[in-house]
Amino acid sequence: MTTVTLQFENISVGDELPAREVPITSSLIVGGAIASRDFTPVHHDKKVAQKGGLPDIFMNILTSNGLMGSYVTNWAGPDSTTRKIALKLGAPNLPGFVMTITGKVKAKDDALGTVEVEVSGENNVWGLHMLGTVQVQLPKGAQ
Repeated sequence: MTTVTLQFENISVGDELPAREVPITSSLIVGGAIASRDFTPVHHDKKVAQKGGLPDIFMNILTSNGLMGSYVTNWAGPDSTTRKIALKLGAPNLPGFVMTITGKVKAKDDALGTVEVEVSGENNVWGLHMLGTVQVQLPKGAQ
């Protein structure tokens, strides 16, 4: 995470964000579900998840959404503002997996001072977990 906020003028379409590896643990899955008030049993009860056809509990979409948003804002800095997140899920994230999140600047809006970052998260077992975009507003005027 950076303590300096990126400036809009210093970002270019095509810029790649540094990859981030996220170990998927039971604590992350259960904690994310509780924090987002998602008490669906498949996110904290292994036997219920197994009855549904998966080998273990799995991450909820709200946790994935939070990981996607924080990935971009940690890159952009504390004075950035998230304007929009669009996310589609793919393969589930289960305990013991490792998800690698990557991103690339796909567009800039000069009038709004926003950049759109395409983000993907792939786990090391079943592949693409999440794909989407995060629109973040950055300060203008290099300091």
